[in-house]
Amino acid sequence: MAKKKKTTKEKEEKKEEHKELVKIKEPEKPTLLEQAEMKQKKNLFIIINVTIIVILIGIFSIIFAFMNVTRNVIINGVSIKGIEVSSLTMQQAKKKLEEALSIELNMPIKLETTDYETTLNTNQIEFQYNIAKAIEDAYSVGRKGNIIQNNYEILAVALFGKEITPEYSYNEDTLNYIVDSIESKLPGLVEQASYYREGAELIIIPGKDGISVNKDNLKKDIIDTIVKQYAIDILKNNKVEKIDIPIQDKEADIIDIDKIYSEIYTEPKDAYYEENPFKIYAEVEGVDFAISKEEAKEIVLEKAEEYKIPLKLTPAARTINDIGTEAFPYQISTFTTRYDASNINRSQNLAIATNKINGTVLMPGEEFSFNRVVGKRTIEEGYKDAKIYQDGQVVDGLAGGICQISSTLYNAVVKANLEIVERRNHSFTTSYVPAGKDATVVYGVIDFKFKNTRTYPIKITGSVNSGIAEFTIHGIAEEIEYKVELVPVVTSSIPYTTQTIPDASLAPGQQVVVQAGHSGCKVTTYRETKAGDMLVSKEVVSTDTYQPMKTIVRVGP
Repeated sequence: MAKKKKTTKEKEEKKEEHKELVKIKEPEKPTLLEQAEMKQKKNLFIIINVTIIVILIGIFSIIFAFMNVTRNVIINGVSIKGIEVSSLTMQQAKKKLEEALSIELNMPIKLETTDYETTLNTNQIEFQYNIAKAIEDAYSVGRKGNIIQNNYEILAVALFGKEITPEYSYNEDTLNYIVDSIESKLPGLVEQASYYREGAELIIIPGKDGISVNKDNLKKDIIDTIVKQYAIDILKNNKVEKIDIPIQDKEADIIDIDKIYSEIYTEPKDAYYEENPFKIYAEVEGVDFAISKEEAKEIVLEKAEEYKIPLKLTPAARTINDIGTEAFPYQISTFTTRYDASNINRSQNLAIATNKINGTVLMPGEEFSFNRVVGKRTIEEGYKDAKIYQDGQVVDGLAGGICQISSTLYNAVVKANLEIVERRNHSFTTSYVPAGKDATVVYGVIDFKFKNTRTYPIKITGSVNSGIAEFTIHGIAEEIEYKVELVPVVTSSIPYTTQTIPDASLAPGQQVVVQAGHSGCKVTTYRETKAGDMLVSKEVVSTDTYQPMKTIVRVGP
């Protein structure tokens, strides 16, 4: 037992000794200074590693950016209006774009309503893309920022692509003319009230409710349709785009007797002239209602196709003709065109319109309106059916040939160096004057207007005789008289198409040409002004587009 107790005691002693040894071996807790030094070393290690990583990234970015910048091509993933231009030089991209976009720049668009349709080609409005700017934008992708921005953009474009929409331009005046022309041809168009004088009566034509074209929407639809098309889709689908012409119901304005009266009422004035300096003043015929305005208002309340208001006309006591030939001693200009005198109906139309204009006197600053002077072309006025252009065909129409008179007068006016206020070209070229020298008119829609910008009054004389239509402008010579000529230059040609019409009355394979076609064209017309033989100025007065006349052929089965 004693031995056992000793052993137990020894064990206890050894245990105590072990505890002391353990206490000696346990590390002491670091001081605050030691902890700070350890943290500083750890942060330094992290900074060194991060710096190495940043340097590596920077080196990689520089190399990556240098590789892309030094390559003289557009980066991967870039396209312009659906056309891939990746890895192309700017010159290669230009060639590819011009070839592809030429399809869109000659794209036909069909404009239609229930009762009318026509076709517009994009080249008619001189639609163009700014290809150079689009290529510059494409080439600048991945090049216009700093290294990090450029690398990010290069990677993003390579993964997701980048589509560039090119800027575009077009001839807004031509587009406006085409839209106006479309509206003028629509059946059921609203007709506003109009009036004209016939002897001692004022003829008022009431307006008719109808439709009108929302021109702003139509122009927007046309441009949007062109822009949204892609050459690849046009080739793939091989179809003509269609636009529904936006039309809206429109009520005609109510006849305003007060407004009409204020426009036609004039006091009679005698013609006279002053010598120092020389000025001549034409006579003015007095015009008034022969009835009260209240009675006139009662007349137009009734339902009728036209209203007649009796006029009280008071002639001037002295006219320009009474003054003598000294009033217009100088021939300023003259111009002639030829017509087929054997075409009785057309010749009569030319004579009626010319007689309306013959003898017209314009004071300095006064404006001439063809439609106002000639008036509405009606059967009652003596006009006959003759050939006119309509929707790409030659058809019979009332007062056909009138535009030869407006065109002849236009050229005489230009040669007299007068200001042209309003003038439009025909849809098709004419036989009596070269393209660029014509002036079309449509009553109530298209007018020909000019202003007497000379120092003295002018007198217009006109005649239609033996196949020659002529207008001469008389007046008083200015201190310097200029010689003015219109010089048209054809800039491009528009090919015509052929329309075939099945005709069971013909023998199999037999063809009959109903209408011979001819090409259209674009014309830039210059006005050359000379003092003697010296050219004083040369300026563009118009840029006109003439549609091609299609060939129409009837074909047997």
